[in-house]
Amino acid sequence: MENGAVYNETTEPQAKPPRRRSFGCTLRHLPGWRLPAKAVQALFSFVAVTCEEIVEDCSSCGGLYFFEFTSCSAFLLSLLILCVYCTDVYETLGEDKVEKL
Repeated sequence: MENGAVYNETTEPQAKPPRRRSFGCTLRHLPGWRLPAKAVQALFSFVAVTCEEIVEDCSSCGGLYFFEFTSCSAFLLSLLILCVYCTDVYETLGEDKVEKL
């Protein structure tokens, strides 16, 4: 009984959790035409922000400032959507929280 043959392990060894890549990129959450559409949206909104910054002088700048705000907001939000749907953040947050967001 000194050799430990009487006592068996009573618990099963735990399975190791799957290793996650530090920056995992997946395209399965934006299938078909959705990924190219979001990429084009980000590109066009970036071009809009750039074109707005080229304007040096204007007589009535209210519309230009509104255009700057909307194009910059569209650019940042489209980048956020691409980052959430194309990385592991989607699995980390969960589908229900992403849909609420």
